Amino acid sequence: QVQLVESGGGLVQAGGSLRLSCAASGRTFHSYGMGWFRQATGKEREFVAAINWSGGTTNYADSLKGRFTISRDNAKNMGYLQMNSLKPEDTAVYYCAASRIGVATSSPTDFNSWGQGTQVTVSS
Repeated sequence: QVQLVESGGGLVQAGGSLRLSCAASGRTFHSYGMGWFRQATGKEREFVAAINWSGGTTNYADSLKGRFTISRDNAKNMGYLQMNSLKPEDTAVYYCAASRIGVATSSPTDFNSWGQGTQVTVSS
């Protein structure tokens, strides 16, 4: 089982950028797909982005394409989410997740491990 810890959240003004990090434990992280989801207060958790085991395939929520970039460094057991041109509606708790099936899936039921989340707040 992979364990995940997110970091990098915080308060940023609209138009700014943040880079979230996801530190993974376990020797098998390199074989897992990885994803980011977010949940705003009073809303359901939604898919943000995913990346396959090798980093060669990515998948994004249509509304976020062009602003967010997912990446990973298997040598460091790390995943990342670069967020640019942030908007107040991006305010949410962001969760890192890992999937044993290894692909860049957007379905939350495909993910076996979840982090505790990191808060991102974008002020207007």
